Amino acid sequence: MNRRNFFRTSLPAVVTMPGLLNGLSFRAFGSAADDPLTSLLSSAASNDHILVLVQLQGGNDGLNMVIPLDMYANYYNARTNVAIPQSKVLRLNGTDESGLHPAMTELQNLYNGGKASIVQSVGYGTQNFSHFKSTDIWMTGDASYNRTNRVKTGWLGRYLESEYPGYPDMYPNAESPDPLAIQISPVPTVDVQGPVISMGLSITDPTNVYNFINPFHDYPLNQIPGDAALKYVRVISEKTKTYSDIIRAAYLSSNNMATYPNGSLADQLKIVARLISGGLQTRVYTVTIGGFDTHKKQVNASDTTTGFHAELMKSLSSSIAAFQNDLELMGLDDRVLGMTFSEFGRRIKSNASMGTDHGAAAPLILFGKHVKSGVLGKSPEIPADIQTAHNIAFQYDFRSVYATVLERWFCVKQPLLDNLLLDHYQSLPLVSGGPCGLPDSIDDNNNQSDGLILKAWPNPFAGRFSLQFSSYGGFTMIQQINAMGQVVKVLTRGDYNEGTHTIDVPDNALPAGQYFLRLQNKAYQKVISVIKTR
Repeated sequence: MNRRNFFRTSLPAVVTMPGLLNGLSFRAFGSAADDPLTSLLSSAASNDHILVLVQLQGGNDGLNMVIPLDMYANYYNARTNVAIPQSKVLRLNGTDESGLHPAMTELQNLYNGGKASIVQSVGYGTQNFSHFKSTDIWMTGDASYNRTNRVKTGWLGRYLESEYPGYPDMYPNAESPDPLAIQISPVPTVDVQGPVISMGLSITDPTNVYNFINPFHDYPLNQIPGDAALKYVRVISEKTKTYSDIIRAAYLSSNNMATYPNGSLADQLKIVARLISGGLQTRVYTVTIGGFDTHKKQVNASDTTTGFHAELMKSLSSSIAAFQNDLELMGLDDRVLGMTFSEFGRRIKSNASMGTDHGAAAPLILFGKHVKSGVLGKSPEIPADIQTAHNIAFQYDFRSVYATVLERWFCVKQPLLDNLLLDHYQSLPLVSGGPCGLPDSIDDNNNQSDGLILKAWPNPFAGRFSLQFSSYGGFTMIQQINAMGQVVKVLTRGDYNEGTHTIDVPDNALPAGQYFLRLQNKAYQKVISVIKTR
């Protein structure tokens, strides 16, 4: 009997344990030392920092969440039936380029108070517009999505495995008595999946977590072909029961101090705040708010500032603000960083059903005491002659945000950082250096991105063209992105000396149309548009 069939036919239907999901491997019975991450443990730094990951499930319309005021005319013309009136956009301190959806007053206050940061146009170069695939890519950190050799671990699962090798066999213990990750969800998701099993527990009610008698205790060993699997299930069941008691005790020992709004996201964050206040050393929490697949009736026809998307923006904004207030009242805000993400954004042009279809890049939000407040990046470029297929080109690879969280919040150092993210990605000015003792590598105004040179000539071009670009030294890359928001060519990639450089780009036989060129150097980026005529 194979293990998958053993699990399917042997487990009672009432039992859902995190260790039994996400495609377990028989590596569970091997040595943790076999994992290559173990050899890099000396690079990992332990601290008491916590990450709260907020998933916006369904593909959030980032253009109606962070409205491009400096591109407003083109924004409005592209989506007249769903656009937010310019007079209703919430203004943000320190910028005239962007504003928030009018339902997000609490987040506006958080931002203006220096406790929120917005990253423009976050995405990746191989967007496929599939909910399942895109979510998997964001959670694994692997945009190649190679079906024959897919990465099955999550970016946070790999991080937790690097900090806590030997999980689950050697845990809980005196130094790490608590769950490593907790997901407020009925089932675990890939982002905390480790090389062996999920590195987290999934709960919905902290007072009634896996409250069962071990159903595998009396199963005899050495009598069935699935003996090893049975032994493993027994161990996981016992550990899950131990963790359940710890979670329940932590939750019951604390109370929320802030007032939360009604709604699923607020209820989830209330649980997270109580568990943190209850003393858990858990490093990662994940929560989810659904409903962002707004193909139709995204807004009310009589008032585009209201409607379904507005309700989601209100829930997101008020829930995050209440959670942050709760942490401050508890004296715990120094330890917690929050981050939103969605599998993709929506198309620039709205559809005839008063909605928006699957898109590419979109903004995300970080919040907490240690964020570097501000809007990182420029407003996305919106063509005047917008086409239905046009998308937002990404300015920042989502793994650069991950690199920032790992390096500047969890204090991960090289070479482990690149290993966890499966490649090298720039770290961004999103978290103040203090939490990890790192100096801020970028000035507060991020004006070095403005100093980057990126020019193409001729523009428009028919075939070959030339590029002039500058670099502050080190790793530098220029990508060519099509109107769908997908990388179609890497024009150059490698180490460059500080200064200005010129290269010739041969005709790459791409079809005529609008393209974007994206320059990435260290923590800086620049995006320009170009036109190919034939």
